[in-house]
Amino acid sequence: MSTRIDLSKLSLMDALDLAKLIEMEACHRYQMFASQLGRTGGYDAGAFFASMAENEAKHGQELEARRKALFGDAPVRLTLDDLYDVEAPEMGAPHRGMSTLQAFEVGLAAEKKAYDFYDMALPGITDTEVRELFTELRDEEAEHVEMLREARAKLPSSASVEAEFDLDETPYL
Repeated sequence: MSTRIDLSKLSLMDALDLAKLIEMEACHRYQMFASQLGRTGGYDAGAFFASMAENEAKHGQELEARRKALFGDAPVRLTLDDLYDVEAPEMGAPHRGMSTLQAFEVGLAAEKKAYDFYDMALPGITDTEVRELFTELRDEEAEHVEMLREARAKLPSSASVEAEFDLDETPYL
């Protein structure tokens, strides 16, 4: 989990851009996982990752709207190259036959990682508006962790069963 930028020097606009990029990175990673795993029908690991991608995209769109309302069409100064794995789940996390419960654990770890990022950044942030934004984002990540924990607790026992697959028909991950 890292960025190539000095977080203590972020303007509010840059902080919003960074937060949006963090959501985009996670969205793209979840989309990749959903595509790799496919869907077996019902709510499986692939379906879980697809829903996580939708949630990350929605949060990114909310941040983009907030930025536009505050800063109009001012050019973005940050790119995805400025960060790596802030909230995105670990690249090697999915595997063929992954259970829905295992997918939930991947999602939980990613949300906790995002919480830790914002929490660890806070002591170095001096700009009041950026500090408030990072506090808000950290608290949202804590809410996401709790929502995933609650949803995981409601999973049927079958959610812990890994899917069977035919080696001749299953693409490699």
